[in-house]
This record gives sequence, C-alpha cells and structure tokens, in this order.
Amino acid sequence: MIPASQLADYLSVQGLDIERVEVQIAALTLSAVLEVPKPNPPRDLFRYRVPKLSEDGACSLIEELADEPYDLTPLFEEHEEAHAYLVNLNALIDSVNQRIGADWLGIYRAVGHMDDARLIKLAYTGRESRAEFPLTHAFAEKSNNSRVGLTGWGVVIDDIAKWQEMGGSYYECDDKVKSEVCLPICTPTGAVLGIIDAESSEVGFFTPERQAWLVALALVLAEPMLNLPLVEGL
Repeated sequence: MIPASQLADYLSVQGLDIERVEVQIAALTLSAVLEVPKPNPPRDLFRYRVPKLSEDGACSLIEELADEPYDLTPLFEEHEEAHAYLVNLNALIDSVNQRIGADWLGIYRAVGHMDDARLIKLAYTGRESRAEFPLTHAFAEKSNNSRVGLTGWGVVIDDIAKWQEMGGSYYECDDKVKSEVCLPICTPTGAVLGIIDAESSEVGFFTPERQAWLVALALVLAEPMLNLPLVEGL
C-alpha cells in the first residue's frame, strides 16, 4: 500500500481531485501484478519501431517509420535483469489499460545529465511514437512530456485543441489525439525519475476514475524506477 502521506502529497502537488481510496485500490492491484510470475512475451522488449524524425529532430514524421528499430540494450548493465524489468513494465501497462482503455499509454525513464538529459520510452501500448524527449527548456516549450519531466508537475488535458488555442505546449505524434494525461514518477522526496503519458482520441476521456489508475501507476513505478539496472553514468 502507498503510504497515506505520500499519496496525499502527490495528489496535492499535482492538483488532482481524486478519491484516495480508488487510488489505493488500484495501487494494490498493480503491486500484485509485479509479484506474480509472468510468461515470456512473444515480442522483443528491447527494440521497437519509431517514426522518422524531421531533419532538425524537432518533429516526428508520423506516417514514416525509421528503417531501424530503437534499441534499449545500451541502457542496461545486465540483460537478464533488464528483461525481467521490462516484462514487469509491460505487464503494468497492460493491467492499467485493461481498466482505462486509452489509445496510447507509455512509461519513460529520465536519463543523462545537463545537455544530454532526456526521457527514454521503456514500454508502451499504441501507435509507434518518438523514443526520446530532450529534457531541455527549449523542447519543453512544445512538449508536455519534457515539461513534466523537467518540472515534476503533471498535466491533465481534456481538450487538446482548446489547450493549444490557449498557448499550451503539445508535441503532436498523432493528430487523432484529443485528450492527454502526463504525470511524473517521483521519489518520496520529489525527484523526478520519469513520467507516464496516456492519450485518447476522445475529448474529456480521462475521468477521475481513469486518472486514479494513472496516479496509482506513477506511484507504484517509483520503486522499480529507482532499481532500474542502468549502465553506470546514465
């Protein structure tokens, strides 16, 4: 169970009005997912297809996939331990999305330092999308992922078109997306370890009930993110 004070602090900092009991129930369910044995997935968890990027790297070319898949193996020290870790991340995504039915849901880890700091997508379900988001103030001006990763303040967008009209940042990977939730994964002291991002083709899709599962996912991921077997120096 998530400590009551930690849950209350997270909801307060993120400005979310969600029933704490619902979050705790979801968190208990997801914690149990981490504990049970899991079958070996049929797909390669270390590699996934990504869209091509524009020449300046600023935009994804949504309809064009890169020739080579993105490869996560350089991130990890131990392949076997990392494989078990990725199995758990994918199981959590599957479990959450069975409850909320988002069109896209992904987990990112923050790595690197200073100008090399970035978010790397470790697991997801949905359409192919960009693998890395720079953690720079310049990129945060157009990307919620980068902004949340930099600030530790999440965002719930009920209507992306209206959000953009008001000057809100949004990195468009899929023009069908109408609503989004992006939340930080934090240590108990508030340091940002990564983010989760969820998207839907429906306006106002992320009700408080669905948000409760996403908050639970962000909170349950904190400990695994701390124990991620990254290559030293990342």
